[in-house]
Amino acid sequence: MSQQHLKHFRYVMGENPVTMFAFSLFALIVFLAIFGPFITPHDPLATNATNTLKPPSWNHAFGTDHLGRDVFSRVIAATRLDLGIAVSAVALSFFIGGALGCIAGFWGGWTDRIVGRFSDTIMAFPLFVLAMGIVASMGNTVENIIYATAIINLPFYARVARAETSIRRNAGYVYAARLCGSSDARILATQIFPNILPPMMVQISLNMGWAILNAAGLSFIGLGVRPPDAEWGIMVAEGANYIVSGEWWLAIFPGVALMLAVFCFNLLGDGLRDLVDPLRRT
Repeated sequence: MSQQHLKHFRYVMGENPVTMFAFSLFALIVFLAIFGPFITPHDPLATNATNTLKPPSWNHAFGTDHLGRDVFSRVIAATRLDLGIAVSAVALSFFIGGALGCIAGFWGGWTDRIVGRFSDTIMAFPLFVLAMGIVASMGNTVENIIYATAIINLPFYARVARAETSIRRNAGYVYAARLCGSSDARILATQIFPNILPPMMVQISLNMGWAILNAAGLSFIGLGVRPPDAEWGIMVAEGANYIVSGEWWLAIFPGVALMLAVFCFNLLGDGLRDLVDPLRRT
């Protein structure tokens, strides 16, 4: 990172305390995703029949579940799986949807019509129901959850990229690049794509939250990650059966972790836009 970029990053963080809070929470989530399995106080998969449904205590900060597993350790361990699903799915939809949208917006014609109808077809379905159908037909594995989440997010990036590219394809700097002998592919990669990143980054942050919710929702209804793997949606589903009998901690703590993750990514959008917007660096 150059001195100019570092100075701009400090300026964005200092200008908006909410952005600093969001980035701090994001750093914590990433830290737990990378190092979580190594810092958990207990094995998240180890069962103990003599220690079932214990309330929060010094030894088990979030209590234990119906199999005697430490809920705190499972909440931390689930961070890697949920964040990994979200990052993989959003990366796929960002690159594929962004590329399709840029092509449609830059050249127009039949490419624009094909990409537009493809996006409309996906958006015609309730997105979570479409994800359910994809996972149910392909099998509820982590890979298929990623593919299903990426597919339902494709239209968002395709539409944003198409709209922004359509606006900028006739800009003065594009004509200047063309007069210098740049090819269409080079213009798209070096002139147009960097300038459409700010709205795309906002979409990325929002889709990260939706991707985590989608993965948790699929797991909640039994079409996502399979037990005994630690995943927030599974933990909420298992804990929901015990709320009536008073074991509230089984669903509350993984639910709060899920809420904080989605809240974090929803707040990150404005900060990411400010960081990548060329106008903010002038």
